[in-house]
Amino acid sequence: MAKKFNVAVVGASGMVGGELLGLLESRRFPVGDFYPFNSGRKPASVRFHGKSYACLKPSFAALKQADMVFFVSTDEVSARFAPKLAAAGVWCIDDSSKFRLAAGVPLVIPEVNGGEIRPAKKLVAGPNCTLTGAAVALADIHRRLRVTELRLATYQAVSGAGKSAMLQLEEELKTYFKKGAVPEGSGRFPRPIAFNLFPQVGGFDRDGHSAEENKVEGELRKIWNAPGLKISSTAVRVPVLRGHSLAIWARTAKPWTLGALKKILARTPGLKFAADPYNYPAPLSHGNRTFVVYAGRLRKAKTAANEFQLWVVSDNLYKGAALNSMQIAERIAGF
Repeated sequence: MAKKFNVAVVGASGMVGGELLGLLESRRFPVGDFYPFNSGRKPASVRFHGKSYACLKPSFAALKQADMVFFVSTDEVSARFAPKLAAAGVWCIDDSSKFRLAAGVPLVIPEVNGGEIRPAKKLVAGPNCTLTGAAVALADIHRRLRVTELRLATYQAVSGAGKSAMLQLEEELKTYFKKGAVPEGSGRFPRPIAFNLFPQVGGFDRDGHSAEENKVEGELRKIWNAPGLKISSTAVRVPVLRGHSLAIWARTAKPWTLGALKKILARTPGLKFAADPYNYPAPLSHGNRTFVVYAGRLRKAKTAANEFQLWVVSDNLYKGAALNSMQIAERIAGF
C-alpha cells in the first residue's frame, strides 16, 4: 500500500487552491488526513473527496500536523510559516513568489529540473506561471544547442491576477453590452481590460521594467542554471480568462536546421508540438485545464543567425500553478 501523506493546503478556498484540490482527487494523490486553511478573515469551507471541511486560520502548530503543506496564498503567509515548517521536517511546496530566487531553495518545474527536488531540502518553490511555458518548451533545445539570447512577448490571461480580475473582465463586458461603453477604473487593473490590452503586469522599477518581466527573466535563469542567459521580455495583459500565451525569439550558440528543431520539440517532456503551421495552439482550446504545454508556428527568424521563433500556450492555473505543485508532490511521494 502506498504511503499516505497528511496534507495541508494554505489558500484552499482560493482559485488556485480549488484547482489543486481537484487535482489531488483526480490524480489520486495518497492523502491521509486533510487540513484546509484560508486567511481566517472570513468563514470558508471546501469540499474534498465528498466531505465538507471548514477552513482554519493557519498557525505553526496546526500546519505542523501535516507531512506536506501546499502554499497557494500570499508571499507574507509563505514567509511566516514555510521556512520554520521545512526546518521541522515538513515538505513545503510554495506557489508564491517569496522564495523563488532565494539561495538554497530549489525552483522547480518537474519536467525540466525535477532532480533539484531532494529530501534534504524540504522547501520547494514553483515558478511564475508566465515563464513556465517557455521553460518547458525550450528546455531540451537549451540542453542541446544552448540558448544564449531570448526575447519574449507575453499575452497573459486575467486569471493570473486572481478571481476578482476574472470577475472584473466579466462585469466590464456586461456593462459594455448594456451601456455601450467600458467603465473606467472599475477594478484592480491600471486600465479597463474588456476589448483592451496593456503592457503592464505589476509595477515598474526605476528602469521601466515591470515586476512580471523581472520575475520571468530571473526565474528562467535559475531554472535552467544559466546565469549568463540574455533575456528581454514585455509582459502584456489581455482579455482572456484562462491560458497564457508567449511569442518567443530564441538564439542558440550551436547551429541547427528546422528539421532538427522539430525533432527536439517533438520529444520534449511535457510539450505537445504542432509542426503544421496552421495547427497552432490558442488559449481557448489549449489553455483550459490542460496538462501539457503547447507550441507551434516554429520558423527561422529574419533578424539573426541561429535564431528561431515559436508560439507557446499553457494553462496558467494548471501547469503554471496547481498542476506544477501537484507534480512536485508526486515526485516527493516517489522517494
